[in-house]
Amino acid sequence: MNTDRIEKEAFIAADHSAVWRAISNSAEFGTWFGMKFDGPFEQGTAIHGVIAPTAVDSEVAEMQKPYAGLPVELLIDRIEPERLFSFRWHPFAIERDVDYSAEPMTLIEFALKDHPDGVLLTITESGFDRIPVERRAKALAANDGGWTKQLELIAKYLQP
Repeated sequence: MNTDRIEKEAFIAADHSAVWRAISNSAEFGTWFGMKFDGPFEQGTAIHGVIAPTAVDSEVAEMQKPYAGLPVELLIDRIEPERLFSFRWHPFAIERDVDYSAEPMTLIEFALKDHPDGVLLTITESGFDRIPVERRAKALAANDGGWTKQLELIAKYLQP
């Protein structure tokens, strides 16, 4: 098992531009992912937000409720329209009384590739080997399951 990265992919039966908007527009991203942001995603900038239960799945929203209001910071890494969106964050930073700012961030990449009748969406999170050892395994396991669920949420969000 790779301890430094998670890679998930799924076929999304939706228009390429719709998938792109769902990952690169901060309001749309927040709706399915479960966050509210204070502005748009812009390459090279930090954006702040809070966890807010997803609007597309009541079961997942219920699981997110204990973390509602927890602050989140994303450093927007790259925006290559219709192809790649990436950001950095502190993985599994869910304890309200812990300051994660001194820890390294992981890199999350959303890559889109045309596929017959939709889009192949690949999500990669890398950099776990730099996370403090006492948090590393738990963060990797939590995010591995989390990205599987997020692929389900974006597909549900994009359903006609």
